[in-house]
Amino acid sequence: MEEKMEKMKQNYMDIPIPQELNFVVQQAIRKHRPKRSGRKWAAGAAAAALVFVAGLNTSQAFADTLSEVPVLGELVKVLTFRTYHYEDKGFQANVEVPAITNLDNKELQESLNSKYLEESKQLYTSFMADMEKIKAEHPDAHMGVDSGFVVKTDNEQILSVGRYVVNIAGSSSTTFQYDTIDKKNQLLITLPSLFKDDRYIELITANIKEQMLQRMKDQPGNIYWVEGGSQQVPNMELFKSIKRDQTFYINPQGKLVIVFQKYEVGPGVMGVPEFVIPTSVIQDDLSTHAYLTSE
Repeated sequence: MEEKMEKMKQNYMDIPIPQELNFVVQQAIRKHRPKRSGRKWAAGAAAAALVFVAGLNTSQAFADTLSEVPVLGELVKVLTFRTYHYEDKGFQANVEVPAITNLDNKELQESLNSKYLEESKQLYTSFMADMEKIKAEHPDAHMGVDSGFVVKTDNEQILSVGRYVVNIAGSSSTTFQYDTIDKKNQLLITLPSLFKDDRYIELITANIKEQMLQRMKDQPGNIYWVEGGSQQVPNMELFKSIKRDQTFYINPQGKLVIVFQKYEVGPGVMGVPEFVIPTSVIQDDLSTHAYLTSE
């Protein structure tokens, strides 16, 4: 343990501070130069926090060492591991790569983080390739991609992390993907794993159709491609059923939230639709009652 702490300390001390960060740190120290020791400590802590974040984002060795050192409490849960950025006139890319830390299940942690990194690399590489082609033919065109992450739930048991991608080229498209982790048991929760069998597909689908119709009744501006709706939509485009592995997360209230991509069940104006499923609808089919709360 002491050896790892020494290694971490050395890696920490070896991290070069970027010029712009060094300026911010020095400015923070000067701004808070104290007359009282308590304020001096606060300024030092603020500067240290800035350097700590820089360490996580600039030094793989620092991040790797940190992950090996036991910590008291939850130091970091989800952080920005890296950002890919490009900007030139009408072309812009901003891709944030999340990283999950402090899971005891290192295999799961490494699997998720590797997936996030590879997906982000591919997204950025594809953008750059497409941009070069478009820029050569239409130098005044506009094209962009914005990708990042949001933490939907973070409590003693559940961590739900969403990754989004917004593509802009004339119009925009948005996709969301979620990973939900059982922090107590150190495992990835999938939609099928929540249920005894596949009957949940039928139960959830029926409830979502009811919610769609009710939403359109309550708010006439809402439009969903569902049978019984007021919109004339070709039958092939009507919402028939959720997928077995439909995108989902568990919200802070312990409810299952089903997520659809933009244009999947309605026009673009509906954005990325979400539906909270009452636990009473699926209660009898749950394989475990550890995650979802009853009404």
